[in-house]
Amino acid sequence: MATLDLRFTDSTAIKGREDRYTMARVSVSAILKNWRLSLFSFEWLNPDGSIRTIDELSVHERDKRVKIEKTLAAGGRLERPVLGIGLLDNVEIGAGRDIFLTLAAKGAQDIEVHIPVSNLKDFKQFVSG
Repeated sequence: MATLDLRFTDSTAIKGREDRYTMARVSVSAILKNWRLSLFSFEWLNPDGSIRTIDELSVHERDKRVKIEKTLAAGGRLERPVLGIGLLDNVEIGAGRDIFLTLAAKGAQDIEVHIPVSNLKDFKQFVSG
């Protein structure tokens, strides 16, 4: 698979709260393994933890993925996904879930994300490089 040329911008979800977030590069496989515990993972993941193919996604999620793939193909910028720690102490992918999972499906091994400064210790095990 060809290397993805990824260009990111800050997520609009953190606008006005930039001081509460930091940028980190995280391991996609480590995040996905942990995110499987999320109540929302069924939308994008199969029971075995693999990412659903585009045909397996709901129409709404499929449309998001197609839009992101078009942006990638055109060399456009994507908003950094926003990650946090959920109620069950697992990773949650908030804003930009569709971006994170599309990039994962395309073979990205690590991705730049925003994480709350208050969760830095919780994300130490997921940070790559």
